[in-house]
This record gives sequence, C-alpha cells and structure tokens, in this order.
Amino acid sequence: MTAPFPVMLFAAGRGTRMAPLTDSRPKPLITVGGRTLLDHALDLTRVGCVSRRVANVAYLGDMVRLHLAGRGVAISVEDPVLETGGGLRHALPLLGHDPVMTLNTDAVWKGPNPLAVLADAWRPEMEALLLLVPPVQVKGHTGPGDFSIGPDGRLTRAPDLIYTGAQIIRTGRLREIDADVFSLNILWTMMAQTEGLYGVTYAGQWCDVGRPDSIPVAEAMLQTADV
Repeated sequence: MTAPFPVMLFAAGRGTRMAPLTDSRPKPLITVGGRTLLDHALDLTRVGCVSRRVANVAYLGDMVRLHLAGRGVAISVEDPVLETGGGLRHALPLLGHDPVMTLNTDAVWKGPNPLAVLADAWRPEMEALLLLVPPVQVKGHTGPGDFSIGPDGRLTRAPDLIYTGAQIIRTGRLREIDADVFSLNILWTMMAQTEGLYGVTYAGQWCDVGRPDSIPVAEAMLQTADV
C-alpha cells in the first residue's frame, strides 16, 4: 500500500436518468436515507488513506459548491462536462499527487470502506486498481458486468463483475489522449494492453443510485444488518 492518496469525487454529470428529480438539482444532491449522495460519498473519504479531496462540478455547479463550502473539498469547475477522463485530467493541478483515487458519487455502500479496501490491495506495479463487485451483491444496477479478474489479479473485459466507480489510477498516460472530453474507459484499455489493469472484489453490498426507483432500493439496503 502507498498512502495516503488524493481522491477525486465525480460530481459534474447532469444525471439525465434521474430526471425529473435532476431538473432542479444536481444528482449528487439527491437524498438517500435523508442525506445527499454527495455526503454519503464524503463519509467514505474520512479515512486514513485519503490525503485530500477534490470534486468536479458543472451542471448546477453553484449548488454543489455551496453544499461543499467550508468542508475542505477543492472544486474543479468544468464547462462543458469533460466526462471522467477529461474531468480527471482537468483536476490534476488540484489533486497534486499520483496515483489518485476516484469515486463516483451516485452509489451507496454497505460493508467495508471501499477506499480502504483499494489502498490495502494497491501494489507498485499496478497502473490502475478497480474495485469490482459480484452481481449477487449489487442493487439497482441493470445490464451485464464489466470485467473478469484473472488469477494474477489482472482484468479482462467480460460480463462477470461490475465496476463500482471506485479505483486507484496512475494519471501519467492521460496526456497521451488527444481529446478534451473522454471516458476513463479509454485509459483502462491502454493499461490492459500493457497488462497494468488490475482489480479487486468488494465483500459488501453496493447500490447504483442512477434512477428515481433506485432510491428506495438503496435505502432498504442501508437499513439491513451489516454484512
């Protein structure tokens, strides 16, 4: 483990699948169990393996900035939205160190702290370490999985395990991508080709809160006994 890591909180998306709730507020400020999704994510960053926190904002960004005011989170402003890859590259001056953690803010977790799980599993030879979860431990997610983990921990594209939106990633190769707006999927593909893309499975439960009908599912999961 190399720690602590800076963490990037992805909070800039429009959240079209969450409409009409996102017509007047950004998705990170949707409430689950009486607390915003962004606050659920911030709770996860209060752990020893995190050194600093950065959040990107775009759609209704002033609302997110006001919510985070005085809470020790640096803000990376995007106009337009740069997607995950472009957004991470844009925020690098604020993050300051490499590698970095990234965390999506549209999910809730039940079980071990996912960032601590990643930090414990990180090794110097890795270019990226993605946190994955088996479908039986997933709520609110539709569609197939994303990756399969080999016996050496390396990832290949397969519908076996679902990416949770939490990872540790080296950022040096971002400069190789000739685009302003792009997904981190492009970087993962590059890393897989040089056998630098790794994964680790999460032992708890994870809920994708991407649609209005996911909210009661997430709230029910949070109310269950610890796993």
